[in-house]
Amino acid sequence: MTAEAGLPDTLRDLPAWTPEPVELADLELILAGVYRPLTGFLGSFDAAMVIAGGRLADGTPWPVPVTLSVPKELTEHDRLVLQDPEGVPLAVLTVEERWQDPTSGDQRLAGPLEALRAPAHGPFHAMRRRPDEMEPAAGPVLAVATRDFLHRRQLGQIRQVAERLGAGVLLMPLLGGGHDESLVRALLAVRRELPGARVVPVPLPARGDGERDVVLRAHVAAAYGATHLLAELEPEDVPIPVAVPEPWAYDADVEVWRPVARIEPDHVQAELSPERLGELLDAGEPVPDWFTPPAVAAELAVARPPKRSRGLTVFFTGLSGSGKSTVARGLSDALIERGGRTVTLLDGDVVRRMLSAGLTFSRPDRDLNIRRIGFVASEITRHGGVAICAPIAPYAATRAEVRRMVEAHGDFILVHVATPLEECERRDRKGLYAKARAGLIPEFTGISDPYEEPDDADLAIDTSRLTPEEAVDRVLAVLTEGGWIRPA
Repeated sequence: MTAEAGLPDTLRDLPAWTPEPVELADLELILAGVYRPLTGFLGSFDAAMVIAGGRLADGTPWPVPVTLSVPKELTEHDRLVLQDPEGVPLAVLTVEERWQDPTSGDQRLAGPLEALRAPAHGPFHAMRRRPDEMEPAAGPVLAVATRDFLHRRQLGQIRQVAERLGAGVLLMPLLGGGHDESLVRALLAVRRELPGARVVPVPLPARGDGERDVVLRAHVAAAYGATHLLAELEPEDVPIPVAVPEPWAYDADVEVWRPVARIEPDHVQAELSPERLGELLDAGEPVPDWFTPPAVAAELAVARPPKRSRGLTVFFTGLSGSGKSTVARGLSDALIERGGRTVTLLDGDVVRRMLSAGLTFSRPDRDLNIRRIGFVASEITRHGGVAICAPIAPYAATRAEVRRMVEAHGDFILVHVATPLEECERRDRKGLYAKARAGLIPEFTGISDPYEEPDDADLAIDTSRLTPEEAVDRVLAVLTEGGWIRPA
């Protein structure tokens, strides 16, 4: 793919590439100056030094590798236009190094970036700010960089630390999770409870490592003018001081949150655990006011609706002739008969005709077909519907990709229709297995192409041992026990 025609003549014929979501976030932060001193994606030596010791090759502290993966064919070019998912060019990468990740085997490019335009998409985009657009604060600034909702305990701790420092508060919702909009709305709702609080969303997906993640948050906070970062631990090589709050708890005697040191031991009321909070939300029960403000509770319910109204994908996988389409249709009929849910059936053969016409049965085209099904299912799930999918989906990596797409918006149930190959061949009404064994159909799953049996299935059924009705009942039992549907 080449860059769009609206670019200057010098850039128009350059190849274009859309980075993955984490790389797009890194790109935006590099271009905005948030990742200073980085001016582009890292090369092999810098990346290795960062992974090994948290420092660039020149000794500058930096916590995480910021790299760019591309297809092998793009490594032949000296310049590359990086664009957003809608094809809008954002920057030009001048390639200084081509290298292969020794762990993943990914092909990577390194070099400086030249900005073409700022990203201009997404909810709350108007609130996003470059550091040079921030009005300087008159005094100290305490940054709270969070991917989590703030409840009454955290609000009390922030107020206490801010008052001790004489600081204003900078709330930085870190975007890149499944419920960014609810997080931003919840922080906007509680900012009035914090001294001089400002809210600036930042696209910073989680990196996994606790200490390195805190250091990265501190770099981002410092770029936005913060003088301190609130965090639960204090790692080394942070660019600004970390303020660790003292423990707080709910005093059941006077019904307020305050430091544990000021509470009689027998008056300390246990905070809601994440598991208990999840149970309340799953059941649609109210979150108690003593734990979190009502506005935050409302956003929690939006981010995690009750299971009986939450979007859900039931994904059947199995060999051709295993019975997955029959069971999927039976499940669809049963859910429609019960009522209360919007149900969409995405059967493999129907999708091939309507959504994936023109695709072959090569591995790349099969993967593309499953990704298309996954995308449609994730959109149905995002809007609270039930998607029932019944492709062969022979490859574990592609099924895992669909699971990730769906679970960004709701729940995912994988059903392995584990009918033996011999039974599938015996049922072969279309004669496909016979043609495959005769060499007339290349890359046929189970014969000349592998079927990777799932090890993460929520349910396995063998339709050679069950009637269609019994198989549907097995699936309905999983959905009922999990709380997604009411008992019949």
